Amino acid sequence: MTSNRPERAAARTTVIMQATLALAQEIGYAKLSIEAVAARAGVGKHTIYRRWPSKGLLFLDSLLSLDEPVLDYPDTGDVLADLRQQIYAAVDLLATPPYGPLYRALIGEAQHDPAVAADLNERFIRPQTDKTIARLKAAQDAGQVAPGFDLDLVMAVVSGPLYYRFLITQEPMTHDYVDRVLDALFAGMSPRH
Repeated sequence: MTSNRPERAAARTTVIMQATLALAQEIGYAKLSIEAVAARAGVGKHTIYRRWPSKGLLFLDSLLSLDEPVLDYPDTGDVLADLRQQIYAAVDLLATPPYGPLYRALIGEAQHDPAVAADLNERFIRPQTDKTIARLKAAQDAGQVAPGFDLDLVMAVVSGPLYYRFLITQEPMTHDYVDRVLDALFAGMSPRH
């Protein structure tokens, strides 16, 4: 007879993460507690703490467990069009519940919990950054970006205005805003002829 203990554990993990997201949407991350998640999921607190040492890490895993949209870069040969398409997809995602409010809460938690910050960086921020830099490097190799341009700086310059609007001013991140950011950036990094 085979044990279905791993299947039960996986199903329990899914139920816990779904309860976490549902509660975070209903009451907000600040009011979320392990006790409330345990009650909603129908498990004991110790079951949750065995898997996640903190509310922040539980929330991170829960948010990253959502069916993640593909935020890969196309390579049409036009780096500006490719960046525009990928960033449009990202800002559209953040404008759509539950991603936007939950991601904002996760970033807030990362400011207070170094483990959440490190995990978020390793599992989401760094992979997205690497994809962006790889696409920019291909464009640089193709002569679309000035050869000496610092691609890590490009990533920071693209991300900064978006996170500023998303986290600080909470103004909408529109396609027009993305266009303005990219146009300003590319005015400075296009190859000089």
